[in-house]
Amino acid sequence: MLSYRHSFHAGNFADVLKHIVLIEILEYLKKKDKPFCCIDTHAGPGTYQLNGEYAQKNREFENGIGKLWQRDDLPDRVANYVNLIKCFNNSELLTCYPGSPAIAKQLLRCKDRLFLYELHSTEIELLNNSVNKDRRIKVFHADGLKHAIGLLPPDERRGLTLIDPSYEIKGDYSLVAEFLVNMYKRFATGTYALWYPVVERSRNQKLEKAIQTSGIKNVQLFELGIGADTNQHGMTASGMIVVNPPWTLSATMQQMLPWLADVLSKDNKGFYRIQTLLGE
Repeated sequence: MLSYRHSFHAGNFADVLKHIVLIEILEYLKKKDKPFCCIDTHAGPGTYQLNGEYAQKNREFENGIGKLWQRDDLPDRVANYVNLIKCFNNSELLTCYPGSPAIAKQLLRCKDRLFLYELHSTEIELLNNSVNKDRRIKVFHADGLKHAIGLLPPDERRGLTLIDPSYEIKGDYSLVAEFLVNMYKRFATGTYALWYPVVERSRNQKLEKAIQTSGIKNVQLFELGIGADTNQHGMTASGMIVVNPPWTLSATMQQMLPWLADVLSKDNKGFYRIQTLLGE
């Protein structure tokens, strides 16, 4: 919905997981000299000011990037993520958090391309400013779930599509599954990373079932929880469903997720899931 502003949640535990997975996939794509294409269906404004009004309201970043910021015992790949976030801050103070467009831009090579979709009228202005006329990047003021499929298959025949709607509407859970299937039909060798929140577990179970019966192959799930499932209001976990993941991703997450579940947990109730939803 157009009322959603991710600024309230920037840098929280869900962003930590989502952006670690994003970085891992993009770094893997960069190992080959051939160019790649990255599509972000729900881009947001690009960057977030953690000392701003929205982020300060609930200070969710304190239980995400904030808990990692000054630690000296970070696992290597977590350290890689934190060091990238530090590139957006001018001092030891954590005041800025990059969204997925800024992270992807940071990792692009001169021959790679990035396509960003954003529907919110205020966010699109901020996004355009953050891109700053970069020729590798094209911004669309449009609904990514409806229009991004037109970019597939990309000329590069290599790439990642990041899908992370707000899920404010319950129907988004079925909508993203349909969108993922349609994109896969157009570009079956592409990598797709679908973010999801855990607010009501039954919705996630239906999403997983829809993907398992879709005909898509090679699907892995990575979930990070900071507390047990509950019927109360609020997100207790989030995850990434990755189609055609890098072959290195599962082993990397096996190292990182137990550590993150321990460090970011509330009341020692953190947990993680690593599951193959569909084999190759």
